[in-house]
Parts: sequence; structure tokens; C-alpha cells
Amino acid sequence: MAHVLFVCLHNAGRSQMSQAFFAQAAPGREGRSAGTDPAEAVHPEVVEAMREVGIELADQKPLKLTREMAEWADVVVTMGCGDECPYIPGRRYLDWDLPDPSGQPLEVVRETRDEIKRRVESLVLELADDSR
Repeated sequence: MAHVLFVCLHNAGRSQMSQAFFAQAAPGREGRSAGTDPAEAVHPEVVEAMREVGIELADQKPLKLTREMAEWADVVVTMGCGDECPYIPGRRYLDWDLPDPSGQPLEVVRETRDEIKRRVESLVLELADDSR
């Protein structure tokens, strides 16, 4: 199974949710997350929305994206980091156009959470098919 790196601007919302859902959908497989300009902590509205589905993110620390992280990955999923994400030849890149949950009402964060879960589950199935 491919190594997957989820990247967004602050590593405090979309990429954290993506990594958590990847860990849930692909146990034993490795996914990581990072941000081009990491926040101090995961956004509280994201922590709350993920608690609703039994995933705890309050203790997660946003990480700064490094070239080494991108080189580690076979698949890099970007979410709003634009040109700041390093391009590594030979890696597969996916760009998920998803709204930043920071400061959004919980109902909006839930919609983003559910869409991320759907996309991650689809990606896991696709990667499983690719490894056969």
C-alpha cells in the first residue's frame, strides 16, 4: 500500500481529519499529515466534529511540511496549500478542493468532515486495487 501524505495550510483541520480517517480505513497502513504554515493546535471546531464520530484530535500537534515528508510519500493529497507544496517527480498528486473548517459553524465542519471521510475511503479502495 502506498504511503499517503495529506497537506493543507495549517495542518489543523482538513489534513488532520484526512489522516485520522485514513488510519481508520486502512489499519496498518501509514498516512501522515502536515501544513505549509502550521497552526498551534487543531481547530476546536474540528476536534468537536471528530469527537462526534469517535476520533480524538485534541492531542494532535500540527506539523510543518518538509521536503522529506513529500519524498516519503507515494501519494500527496493537497487541500488548499497552493504553490507552497513541494513537487517531487514520480509522486502522485491529488488536489481536494475542500473548504477550510477554521471558524466555521459546526454544521459546515460536519459537511466537510463527511466529505473527507468519503474521499479517504474511496482513495483507500483505489490504492488497494492498485496494489493487486
